[in-house]
Amino acid sequence: MTAKKRNWVPATLSEFDGVRFLHLDSIWVQGAMRIRKPDQLELEYIQRMCAWMLWRDEAELGQGHAVQLGLGAAALTRFSLGQLKMRTTAVEINPEVIAACRQWFRLPHDDARLEVVNGDAARWVTDDAHLQTANVLNVDLYDHEAESPVLDDEDFYAACRGVLSDGGLMTVNLFGRSASFARSALRIARVFGSDQVWSLAPTKEGNTVVVAARGVQVPHRDVLELRAANIESRFSLPARKWLRLVRPLPMSILNAL
Repeated sequence: MTAKKRNWVPATLSEFDGVRFLHLDSIWVQGAMRIRKPDQLELEYIQRMCAWMLWRDEAELGQGHAVQLGLGAAALTRFSLGQLKMRTTAVEINPEVIAACRQWFRLPHDDARLEVVNGDAARWVTDDAHLQTANVLNVDLYDHEAESPVLDDEDFYAACRGVLSDGGLMTVNLFGRSASFARSALRIARVFGSDQVWSLAPTKEGNTVVVAARGVQVPHRDVLELRAANIESRFSLPARKWLRLVRPLPMSILNAL
């Protein structure tokens, strides 16, 4: 699947204090990579996009298929492919972003475990060929103005749920000058069910990560704490902090269901 030809917003770069940033012809950061530690997840909200790991059994962390909708600077793609050793698919509509990631952000070329699709995420998730094919789905879809998610309605989230296998997990970055967390979270909860949706407290930059599951039984707190400690040990991610920040959706949203 290839995106139709159009005048794409060019990908631009900046560097500061050892970190390379991806922009789409604006001041807004679309992704980042520490140049000397390319496998490290640099941005806090990108780290939190891995909070799905708390809901997944330790033995299953590196199994299955991970999908990213929106490539950014390829941080999550590199992580799921290189650190978790999962089969990985990334869907990115802007070919300029893919080219920048290949040249400047250590994105490998496609092989048996990696497929980078230059295409529309909305079309990808509604393709019947992708039904129940993903164990993990990371959704981070913003244009160059970063005002609100470019795909954010119930039909889209229903298609995302359809892509997940039983027990699959989705994380969504909700951020933007015009975005409404309550509006977006309500749409996700209507599709996944209120008992299958959680959120983390916002980062200082304003990113709120939502976790949604397809038929996951929430483990006991003791199990979650053990998983968090294991994630920190294996991947140097602040999973115990995630656990402190995870919460059910607010009652104001649940009452609107």
